[in-house]
Amino acid sequence: MKKNYIIWLIVSAVIMLMLPWLAVTFVKSDAGMAVCFILFFGVNPIYSIIIGSFAGKGIKHLWSLPVVSAILFLIGTWTFFDMSETAFIIYTVAYLILGVLAMLISAFINKKKEQKK
Repeated sequence: MKKNYIIWLIVSAVIMLMLPWLAVTFVKSDAGMAVCFILFFGVNPIYSIIIGSFAGKGIKHLWSLPVVSAILFLIGTWTFFDMSETAFIIYTVAYLILGVLAMLISAFINKKKEQKK
């Protein structure tokens, strides 16, 4: 379980820290804005749901994965964009809600599967 946790932390760091850095560093102008929209409205929400559903499989040990992922997003955006931008807090809360909901749904489904066995 610890190995999976570390792998998910590394993947979270890459997606929530490295991708914004890559967008800011290598994509300029209007294309950079388009890449940010893809990250904020596509990649990050989907990743939050995926990490939440994985955390639901071992909720006692992995409950912090959606929280860490959301915090890494906030750190990454405040570092590479604008520290005082409060809109990123709204995105962080939205990603956290998506991750926690996916985790709870996944835990519920896994519990029902175990009860049927």
